[in-house]
Amino acid sequence: MLEHLTTETRNEKTMNLDEMSIFDFLTTMNEEDEKVASAIKKELPSIAKAVEAIIEAKKQGGRLIYIGAGTSGRIGLLDAVECPPTFGTSPDEVIGLIAGGEKAFIKAVEGAEDSKELGMEDLQNIRLTKADIVVGIAASGRTPYVIGALEYANSIEAQTVAVSCNKGSDIGKVANIAIEVINGPEVLTGSTRLKAGTAQKLVCNMLSTASMVGIGKVYGNLMVDVQLTNEKLVERAKRIVMEATSCTYDTAEEYLAKANCNSKLAIVMILTGLSYEESLHRLEQTQGFIRQAIVN
Repeated sequence: MLEHLTTETRNEKTMNLDEMSIFDFLTTMNEEDEKVASAIKKELPSIAKAVEAIIEAKKQGGRLIYIGAGTSGRIGLLDAVECPPTFGTSPDEVIGLIAGGEKAFIKAVEGAEDSKELGMEDLQNIRLTKADIVVGIAASGRTPYVIGALEYANSIEAQTVAVSCNKGSDIGKVANIAIEVINGPEVLTGSTRLKAGTAQKLVCNMLSTASMVGIGKVYGNLMVDVQLTNEKLVERAKRIVMEATSCTYDTAEEYLAKANCNSKLAIVMILTGLSYEESLHRLEQTQGFIRQAIVN
């Protein structure tokens, strides 16, 4: 079956890869990488459907769960772990699962991706519910671990999305929403950590960022729910408050202290002139959307 997959075919531009100069190879690789964004553009309608589904799941209290094996699993994990510091989500709101467990992030666990049962069990272990949404990631689109996970998610009526780099993929046939980014053959045959990995990372960026915008985690283009976990982020929060309100540095610092280091709350307090309690109530009424809170 592998010979029929785009991700496994040979790239005619690099048939003499081992004879190319370093610069010629890098030029060719760069040209191939340029194809990724264009390939994703063709899948924007499907990506939009997935984002809408994630937003709906989040509104119902559901979780976004990425699941994959190897590079695909690592990409899902990477996107998941970036959500708490960026958007103020709790660690259990966006979850990344990888075949073989967390140890597989740094060292491959042989055979783990070949088990459909393991995919199902990993979702059972986090107590998947039908309110959740599962995004299965597999460059080939045929990884048993991911197929098993998506089949189980379907069986309990959870929403499912498949992200692959082959048209008519097996995981795409299982999932409710299929995102199939066709980048063409890799410069190094079958090395899907390259264009396929880049495509998957860009798609995950879109899924998480657009859905977080959709649930009020952003004001303008500012990450107003950023967590102040280190000095850099404390300074970033001050700049965010300054940008959102056109206030001075000292004012931003003052109101962040009054708001218990909550950037979103500090912004509402400055823009409305309301107290901590009143601003908090406004945000609760508007489900965290600053734009609605300041005009309510």
